[in-house]
Amino acid sequence: MLRVRHLAVYAALIVAVVFVGCAKRPSMIQASAPAPTGGAEVQAAPAPAPPPPPAPVVAAASPPAPTPAPPEARPAPKDFAPVDALKPIHFDFDKYVIRPGDRQILDANAKWLKDNANQLVLIEGHCDERGTNEYNQALGDRRARATMNYLVNQGIQADRISIVSYGEERPICTDKNEKCWAQNRRAAFLVKER
Repeated sequence: MLRVRHLAVYAALIVAVVFVGCAKRPSMIQASAPAPTGGAEVQAAPAPAPPPPPAPVVAAASPPAPTPAPPEARPAPKDFAPVDALKPIHFDFDKYVIRPGDRQILDANAKWLKDNANQLVLIEGHCDERGTNEYNQALGDRRARATMNYLVNQGIQADRISIVSYGEERPICTDKNEKCWAQNRRAAFLVKER
């Protein structure tokens, strides 16, 4: 019987601990300022306003990209043909920046386009085989746009220019080496009379 009493007491203690439990902690703790020092009362200063977000950095060297004609107004690429006077330019691996040597080629291309104002131009962006199809498609587009922007800055009207990216789909060289890949990283030009 004594044993039953001890068990009852233990059970009662356990029930009491469960119901009373520990003091709950607040879910949010409020911080208070430290007590002022020096004997004089100090009023708390209002919290400073958060700094404004930094302004976006805009490159001054590149003007906004002209908008090519809407897709429904673009002629089909099959309607364009190459012309010997317009030379392709090439790009470094994984880049779409116009190289200094290629600027001379683009200047000559711009002069031909000015002299032949009745011609529309299609700029094709191409890549080598390295990288995913999606990545190369986007890189080819950036190469075509960079080329278009250069020509527009040389005075060629943006509405005469269409662009297309073929990514890695149309290589001119299929060897697996840097010399071949360098030939595939290009922007090529095709024209069509208005």
